[in-house]
Amino acid sequence: MSAPDPVIPWAQPILFGDELTYLAAALESTMLSGGAFVDRLEAEFASIHGVPPSHAVSVTNGTTALFLPLLALGIGPGDEVIVPGWCFAAAANMVLACGATPVFADILEDTWLLDPAAVARCITARTKAIIAVHTYGVVCDMAALTALARPRGITLIEDCAESLFSRYQGHPAGTLGDVACFSFQATKTITCGEGGMVLARDPQLVSAMRLISNHGMTPDRKYWHRVVGHNFRLTNLQAAVACAQLAHRLEIIELRRRLYAGYRRRLSGIPGLHLQRVPAVVDPLMWAFAFRIDPSLAGISRNQLMASLAAQGIETRPGFCAFSEQPLYRAEPLRNSLAAGQHILSLPSVPNLTGQQISFICDTLLGCLTPIPFEVAS
Repeated sequence: MSAPDPVIPWAQPILFGDELTYLAAALESTMLSGGAFVDRLEAEFASIHGVPPSHAVSVTNGTTALFLPLLALGIGPGDEVIVPGWCFAAAANMVLACGATPVFADILEDTWLLDPAAVARCITARTKAIIAVHTYGVVCDMAALTALARPRGITLIEDCAESLFSRYQGHPAGTLGDVACFSFQATKTITCGEGGMVLARDPQLVSAMRLISNHGMTPDRKYWHRVVGHNFRLTNLQAAVACAQLAHRLEIIELRRRLYAGYRRRLSGIPGLHLQRVPAVVDPLMWAFAFRIDPSLAGISRNQLMASLAAQGIETRPGFCAFSEQPLYRAEPLRNSLAAGQHILSLPSVPNLTGQQISFICDTLLGCLTPIPFEVAS
């Protein structure tokens, strides 16, 4: 017998109704692969991030958004790419897919993001890129990472799959490095089911990415292939849905801010719950609300808490698995990455959860904790 559907899901897209209107327009145009909505999405996405329209390349998903610039940069066997020791695995997987070697740097204990000091220790003559993964919506220390990468000619890639509309020192995430990769997967801030976008500073890199993403064919000569290419093209149907979502971005931002504030108000300062630290220079738009649990203080483990919440109809997710825990990656153990993989939990992050639902989640969670009492001195 299968488990019942959760009363409160961990994630769920918000649809406004315009998606159907835009999708119908794309269907009526008969342009189902490329088309006007693809061009519109690239132009609008670029404009929001303050870059020229030609510097945005739409792709099939957030994973190919990471793969494409690695291919265009010519990264391959013998090259090294530094990635966090704890994050979603797409970045490491795409480095391996290129034939290159992922080198895992530890994360900071409190932000759960790349530790620049750990990155510095990982740099070698073979280092070709650093992938800064902005996990859950908090942006990495881009000033420190830029200072490491730029003088050495190392490409700094931002993985913004979870940080769309977050800002660092007033600048949008995705405009701080050399390349930025975004995801429009079903749980993401803007969605069309799958889909993604790449932004790049270098026009030559943009041209190389467009060539690779379209089978390596030159636009001026049909069926003439200059390089080994792939089909990473976003469809006009997906782009139509993404355009509709983008038109409602201010509403989505407001809903996500309200959700994050509601959780922080109830769960800050609770013994045994360590919320993700947000540096003062970061204005995050949180993709997911998460905390690291200390079983010795909370009186319950991460997995036990997840099971207790599930029994009350609240779906949660564990944090990502540290790469050193997964034999595939042959990674050395890293202290903070291991702790994150074992103790982080994320709560339902559906943006339009009601205040009553947020209260129910927090009340239920707090009721599961059995903090260790302090001894009173006699």
